Amino acid sequence: MAAVALTGSLMATSTAVRMDQREKAALAALNDYSSMASKLGGESSLTAASITEADAAYLSGWLSAFQAGPTREAGSLAETCRTGQGGAGVRFIRAPVGKPAGLAALETVRGERVPRLGDGVYVVQLERGMLCPSRAVEVVVVRQSVGALDIAVGRVVDRSGQAWGWAVAAVAAAGVLLLAFGLTAATFARRRLTSAVADVSRALDLASVGDFSVRAPETAVAPELTELTGQVNLTLDRLEELLSWLRDSADQLAHDFRTPLARASARLDRLKEASTTPEARALAEEARADLTRLTRAMNEAMTLRDGEAWVFETVRLDRLAASAAELYQPLAEERGVVIRVEASPVSVLGVRSLLQRAVTNLVDNAVKFSPEGGVVTLSVRRDDGKPALSVADQGPGLDPELLDDPARAVSRAADEGRESHGMGLAFVRAILKRHGAAMTIDDARPGAVVTARFSR
Repeated sequence: MAAVALTGSLMATSTAVRMDQREKAALAALNDYSSMASKLGGESSLTAASITEADAAYLSGWLSAFQAGPTREAGSLAETCRTGQGGAGVRFIRAPVGKPAGLAALETVRGERVPRLGDGVYVVQLERGMLCPSRAVEVVVVRQSVGALDIAVGRVVDRSGQAWGWAVAAVAAAGVLLLAFGLTAATFARRRLTSAVADVSRALDLASVGDFSVRAPETAVAPELTELTGQVNLTLDRLEELLSWLRDSADQLAHDFRTPLARASARLDRLKEASTTPEARALAEEARADLTRLTRAMNEAMTLRDGEAWVFETVRLDRLAASAAELYQPLAEERGVVIRVEASPVSVLGVRSLLQRAVTNLVDNAVKFSPEGGVVTLSVRRDDGKPALSVADQGPGLDPELLDDPARAVSRAADEGRESHGMGLAFVRAILKRHGAAMTIDDARPGAVVTARFSR
């Protein structure tokens, strides 16, 4: 803005200087006109009726001599045409009879009238070739009459104002440099701001997977960002404190439950051995299986709770799908189920062991719920450029009312006597959520399709 203001000031000053140069040229032209009028003497009394061609020829010769006289102090016409500097005088005279003399362009080029410079004063732009063969010039012309004679006297305006043009150009260049410097500084500040925001985002991303070891760096790039990083760090501190409390509570609950569960399992084993009837032994076996599932569910819940110890790495979903299919192939053959894998190389960032559990859980449920002769299809692909894994079966499917509530679906499966793997779909959904993925369940008619879609 300062450069623009200075440039405007210089341009205004240049215009004022230009007007001053025109005024100087006008004064010189008026002085030339007065000198010519005084030198004409008696010829000024000639009228259109009394002037003869001999008088006109005399006046033409006189003007040529006057024009070609001693070089004036301001500069000659040859110097003006060579350097572009002003000061040279030009003349034109026309009588009622005979041929005019002098520079005809002073009469034919009308120019712009400038009353403030004097009566009959014009500013005329003479293109290249009119006065100088290779240069255009600006001339202040005084057009007056002396008796029956029409006289035009001009002075070339000095081009010394060109220096002001260079000054304006220099200031404009300085303005461009200031603008470039400002843009560079703005780019640097933007990068610092972007880097600071990226650090805040990284701290939040790590916290989302249970890693609270990183805090948002405090920065003075912007007061608002400083306040934001402070609030983010306070929030992370509070979340870490709450999660620590939850972990301690979970550890205590696990400790409180493990001993009673172990005792109950041991007593059921003794009860089974002491039972004398098949019905009693079967009932004890079912109760023992319920305790086993409860223990496994608790262990898996503790695994999810220990998310801060996970190690994230690049995991190939297609390889996980192939491993799960190979693992459950014997069980599938025993039940008369075919497992198909349709996978392309797709990688995600995650915990290999947990993702393996999630995939095997889905395959386990699909195989167990599929009828004899059914087909289980594992598909690994990219949907809209994002990784996706789906497991489809041809089993009884799920009630549409339960599609958004896998925990209720698992509960109903247990009521119907169908054993699911561990915590079932609820466990899978929890794992995927910790990996920034989402799980959807669709009706395949027949069967169900469980799809895991990863955000990146």
